[in-house]
Amino acid sequence: MKTSSPIAVIGVSAMFPDAANLQEYWKNIVQGHDAIRPIPVTHWKPEDLYDADPKRPDFTYAKTGGFLKPYDFDPLKFGIAPHALEATDTTQLLGMVCAHEALIDAGYGPGKDFNKERTSCIIGVTGTLELVIPLGARLSHPAWRKALKNAGVADEVAAEVMEAISESFVPWQENSFPGLLGNVVAGRIASRFDLGGSNAVVDAACASSLAALSMAVMELESGRADMVISGGMDTFNDIFMYMCFSKTPALSPTGHSRPFDADGDGTAIGEGLGALILKRLEDAERDGDRIYAVLKGVGSGSDGKGQAIYAPAAKGQIKALTRAYELADVRPETIELLEAHGTGTRVGDGVEISALAEVYPASDVKHCVIGSVKSQIGHTKAAAGAAGLIKAVMALHHKIQPPTLKVRALHAGLSKTPFQVLDQARPWITRGDYPRRAAISAFGFGGSNFHCVAEEYLGTAKPVAWDDSLYFFAFSGADRQDLLRKLSGLDGISELNAQVLARQSRRVFDRLDSCRLSFWARSLGEVTERVSASRDYLSGVRDELSDVAYFEGSAQTDLSLIFSGQGSQAVGMLRELVLAFPEALEPLEIGSRILREEETGLSLVDYIYPSQAFGDDKKVQQKALTATRIAQLALGSVGAALILVLQRFGVKATQFAGHSYGELLALYASGALKLEDMLRASYRRGLLMEKAGALKPGAGMLAVMASASVVEELLVGRDIRIANFNSAEQVVVGGALSELESLKAVLKGRGISSKALEVSTAFHTEFVSDAAAEFDQWLGENVRFSEPSVLVFGNRRAAAYRLEDMRGDLSGQLGSPVRFADMLNSMAAQNGTLVEVGPGRKLLGLLRAVNPQALSLDSEPRDSVLGLVGLLSQLAVRGFEVDLTAWYPGSESLPVDVKKSFTVSLTGANYRSPARAVVKKPIAAASPRDIAGAEALAAS
Repeated sequence: MKTSSPIAVIGVSAMFPDAANLQEYWKNIVQGHDAIRPIPVTHWKPEDLYDADPKRPDFTYAKTGGFLKPYDFDPLKFGIAPHALEATDTTQLLGMVCAHEALIDAGYGPGKDFNKERTSCIIGVTGTLELVIPLGARLSHPAWRKALKNAGVADEVAAEVMEAISESFVPWQENSFPGLLGNVVAGRIASRFDLGGSNAVVDAACASSLAALSMAVMELESGRADMVISGGMDTFNDIFMYMCFSKTPALSPTGHSRPFDADGDGTAIGEGLGALILKRLEDAERDGDRIYAVLKGVGSGSDGKGQAIYAPAAKGQIKALTRAYELADVRPETIELLEAHGTGTRVGDGVEISALAEVYPASDVKHCVIGSVKSQIGHTKAAAGAAGLIKAVMALHHKIQPPTLKVRALHAGLSKTPFQVLDQARPWITRGDYPRRAAISAFGFGGSNFHCVAEEYLGTAKPVAWDDSLYFFAFSGADRQDLLRKLSGLDGISELNAQVLARQSRRVFDRLDSCRLSFWARSLGEVTERVSASRDYLSGVRDELSDVAYFEGSAQTDLSLIFSGQGSQAVGMLRELVLAFPEALEPLEIGSRILREEETGLSLVDYIYPSQAFGDDKKVQQKALTATRIAQLALGSVGAALILVLQRFGVKATQFAGHSYGELLALYASGALKLEDMLRASYRRGLLMEKAGALKPGAGMLAVMASASVVEELLVGRDIRIANFNSAEQVVVGGALSELESLKAVLKGRGISSKALEVSTAFHTEFVSDAAAEFDQWLGENVRFSEPSVLVFGNRRAAAYRLEDMRGDLSGQLGSPVRFADMLNSMAAQNGTLVEVGPGRKLLGLLRAVNPQALSLDSEPRDSVLGLVGLLSQLAVRGFEVDLTAWYPGSESLPVDVKKSFTVSLTGANYRSPARAVVKKPIAAASPRDIAGAEALAAS
């Protein structure tokens, strides 16, 4: 089969439940936001049409779904006469908005010329639109008249009743016919933007988006067009659509789609619009377009003859999958993200899994993340393929593997497949020497099956993956009054200009000013609270501040970064921060490659950010990460990521140190070790310690909350050694497990608390002395040290490293006690500022025992990005050099609030004129006979 030509995705727009634009849509996906909601009043009333009994005629058993945010639509901007709004389906109206936003995103918005004659518009839309339902309902008046007459209702009352019923539906007008047609969705886009290429919609039911994409790719491959607007659009979420899905039946009685859950009971439906701007890859590169991803091939296949026209068949899906991989010229083993059709129905998911199992070779290595955005936004029908494709394209662009929600127990069919499910997003670390690849499925009633292969564009750097939705302010001034004047600029702050004012404050912040204040907030409400608290403090009304960093006096100059060691590792550590910053990816990729080279088939990301845990899986995952060789390589990878992120913000330390393993990171931060050498040494160090522990099994470590002198007295006659002198009131001992249990009982009797550590052996004792010798030899053969840029302090001698002793100190440290407290004294840690760098806050208590003003980078358990912004805020007000403009280098111009001459608020439901909402005069009083007739009509 001839391979497909590569097609570039150069522009994207998205309007889906709880997401007004692409940025919100992607953010919701990554953060695992659930957009399923009760039916809004704009659509239909569950009290009128809901019944838990799925068999009750003309009622639905569902009352939740996914719905669009209201959008302020300017009809004049898009050439729509206001009086024609009621006669134009919302899909047509918002379709123009969506296409316009995609063109702007691609760089072809107003003022940018492109060859419109060779630009096509092919959109996935299902049949006629929602508007056909009310217009058709009006035509039932003969049946109403007959029923009223048969019920004995007087003619004049019947006429009033019929008029009242008619008024509940939009009237026919000259714009109604085009307003209800599905093909006019594409037609309006082509008309509004003066496009001269093909103009059509494709109906393949729930596969419509990818069917349209298939045709769009053919347009480009054949040379019939140079650019195509494609995607899928569907705002048909009224009671009619609920009834269609209810009587199939396919809706979830619990109201939520749970793709690939063992007990998935159906789907939820949603509404949405997604558009993509496509070009041939060579043309996009020639024109300098920003490229999100590359489409490698779209395969299709029909079910052929089946049991029922609406029943899915594996054979048709298998055709679509195999043809897509042949066209793309890729092997399924290289697909690492599969955005499945994944409706959450038992039959649908079961058939899809069986088809995938036929195409993807069985494997114990779970190399591919499978999921479905339907778990978050519902099944958006004609737009479902676009929703999944946009999710996959953005995943490739941002190098993030997104989660799937609501899986409580994994579908049994996935057990022998190469698929895993994520409940949290994770960085996308490749598992081989090939680009990141994703595959997307969309299947529709009638046996329409489509499958697409997309690949990362290697010329695109990973963007910063947050949208500045966090408010980060920094102010400086000559005195407190100066700060109060600057804070007054936040009075009456609006969401429209809050971020710009925050950026302006960070740009003009001067660390050398006498008074410095900074804070971050997640909402405008928190901004107001922190401004008020700051004013009270600066005015002397209150004595202390929380959630606000403040410093008065000369800038500090002494900054020590202390790297945490083994024991600080945790599943999911620093996930949010690693996802957000592009530089964080490189150490993880190198660490993963090293592990693949050393241990075939293993991926580091599966240890740090594993698949969703079920039952006792969490304990198993944490234990797997505790394995010494894995823990140290993982800590090295995420620790290096933190170093690179701090360098982004210009943070410069005057000295470095680490606790045990953390010294390797300190040496890397100082320039004494290269990144790859540090990571290879991390793995080798851990491996050798693991082997040493295996040769001398039955050893462990115990943290004791007492002074070294007290503990040493209790160790007399015991084969236990102090391994870590952490502080004046904490030591860690190591030895045989039986001896440690005996010691633990003695400590408890003395009222001294202790805690067993999760380690494989007794580090820093004779149990690992053989590892120290082997590590020294390995370092000599494989690593070249350089002079550090600043002082790096070591645990073994509690002094600064010297280049000539670096190898010996680093290897000898394995079997020698960690003299952490003495090292902090040598660093004069009581002066300046100490910062713990690493996951969690394992060292913070030790650091604050020496210096109460010590800080921790990962100080915010909810989100490691919040911990970072808190640290930057503290460092800035203390006067250290920090580049606050690197937080988010967006525009610093206040946005202009453009007043629109006329707008209407559109939801997914069709627009109704406010005039029609006016309460009509009551129907004339009816006679008892009429009342009886009306009751008979209702009963019938």
